[in-house]
Amino acid sequence: MASASNSITINRPGSDVYQFLADGFNNPKWRPGVAEIGLVSGMRGMVGAVYKQHVKGPFGSKVDGSYRIVEAVPNSRIKFEVITGPARPIGQFDIEPALGAATVRFSLSFAPTGFMRLMNGMIQSTMEAEVKNLSALKTLLEAK
Repeated sequence: MASASNSITINRPGSDVYQFLADGFNNPKWRPGVAEIGLVSGMRGMVGAVYKQHVKGPFGSKVDGSYRIVEAVPNSRIKFEVITGPARPIGQFDIEPALGAATVRFSLSFAPTGFMRLMNGMIQSTMEAEVKNLSALKTLLEAK
């Protein structure tokens, strides 16, 4: 099982952080691996929304990493599942508001099966790099 998590405090109200994270169109602004994104179905940031997302892969390729929002608790939690691509992790943002700030925890988990178990090390390092992007999120949101 591959898993990774990271937490950071952002000096913005929790509602601002939640709204930004819930809208998948913001992903390329703070996640450098996202090459393109579009809404396929549902309403932006709502349960059931499906985002077609391509992430940067090896040797400049684009890898499909489309995802669906499966839980959206306003100002508190966003949970999503990757529904296409070679690795299909489950991810979650937990937001804890505090006086004018919010602590965000980003976690990813994936249980590889079959051939994918041979790639567990690469998947683990990719997931660790992904959750570390919270520092870019902090920089972006605090600059607004």
